[in-house]
Amino acid sequence: MLLLFFQNLQAQDQKERRVIQLSGIILNADSTDAVPGVNVYVPKKGRGTSSGRFGYFSMPVLEGDSVVFTFIGLKRQTFTIPENLEEDKVSLIITMQEDEIVLKEIEVMPYPSEEEFKRAVLAMNYDAPNTRGNMSPETLLRWAENMPASGNENFRGVQQGQMMQIQDRYGPRPFRLLDPFAWSQFIQSIKRGDLKKKD
Repeated sequence: MLLLFFQNLQAQDQKERRVIQLSGIILNADSTDAVPGVNVYVPKKGRGTSSGRFGYFSMPVLEGDSVVFTFIGLKRQTFTIPENLEEDKVSLIITMQEDEIVLKEIEVMPYPSEEEFKRAVLAMNYDAPNTRGNMSPETLLRWAENMPASGNENFRGVQQGQMMQIQDRYGPRPFRLLDPFAWSQFIQSIKRGDLKKKD
């Protein structure tokens, strides 16, 4: 009798939860580009979908379900479907923030201990060169061009490459010359004076 009672309660609970059509578009942090290939799923039910070429997704969910949005290199987001909705559909605009992980800097020393390194430096006979020539703008610019990228720059470059690869998978790259958001950023940079020649 108890088993039948609990099954009846469970069946009533499932009948009360309506099916909602969840749809929306997923954009990057500054809302200029769509993010294709974002995983959209309900963890408890084990079902989901992924955003298409233009960042659009659509899937059926139940009232009260928690929907998770994940993508490599972007912060995970969760949205809970509200209960007692007037309509049987929900539309979202999701903006995904970059999830940067920068490791601590590791200093590699050529000597086994700091004391030995200090003794070796103090024992060196070193004639200081002419520093005026070394501090010239041409020399500094040449050194800056040959300097390797930092860990943060490498991470951003890899992430951008992966995003471009995913966008290429869903079709040709957008032509940014006709993009109104790109023109808006360009005009704002002119107003700020970013393009003025700095002395």
